[in-house]
Amino acid sequence: MIQEIKEGYVKIEREHGISTIEFYHPQSNALPGKILETLAHDIHSEGLDTNIKVIVLRSAGEKTFCAGASFDELAAINTQEEGIRFFSGFAAVINAMRKCPKLIIARIHGKCVGGGVGLAAAADYAIAAEGADIKLSELSVGIGPFVVGPAVERKMGTSAFSQIAIDATMWRPADWARRKGLYAELHGDVSGMDDSIARLSSSLSHYSTEAIKELKKILWRGTEHWDDLLKERAAISGKLILSEYAKEFIRKFKNKEKVA
Repeated sequence: MIQEIKEGYVKIEREHGISTIEFYHPQSNALPGKILETLAHDIHSEGLDTNIKVIVLRSAGEKTFCAGASFDELAAINTQEEGIRFFSGFAAVINAMRKCPKLIIARIHGKCVGGGVGLAAAADYAIAAEGADIKLSELSVGIGPFVVGPAVERKMGTSAFSQIAIDATMWRPADWARRKGLYAELHGDVSGMDDSIARLSSSLSHYSTEAIKELKKILWRGTEHWDDLLKERAAISGKLILSEYAKEFIRKFKNKEKVA
């Protein structure tokens, strides 16, 4: 099943109890609102499918796993309501991953920016290949990593989260992300990464559905308030994206002018 989206898609492939959800956008797998909406819907629906035992979340292409928020859509936001609606899309995906009763493996084949780091953090088990460097660039844009922050902090700890949130223009290497807990595994090449994903997803597809469901509840214990928390965080970003600073940054970025 494939959900066609203007300049992108989200598709689902199912085999032997494993559901692979793949997203694509020509701008380095950026995340416009429609892709976010479809991802949240598909993660929720696959989680309810009794024939599915495990979900693999991946993106298309060979270079960038996810470039984060779509700058085209950020530039088009003119009201606080529009801003909240857009950033609520990230909240919906993270909460869908959190509440999904199936374990989610993230395949991180390339660089992650902003919301891409959030996806990796919200997965239950992220497997990456060399070159999957990370950056939380939101503060430099004028908003801050407010919506993805709880997921990143939960996975990496407050110290590591604060480092990448504050130094918003610095790329952190994939091995740093592995050592800080974002990636469960880091492989030297894509082939090794895919072999490990195939091994783990196959094993999980034979495990007890009820045991996995109960384990997931324990792993995410203490996050029950995130439905409200991430809405509050989306409101912060929705307000800040209207600032003069953010508007100017996005204008310069889109026009390929030098930005701070």
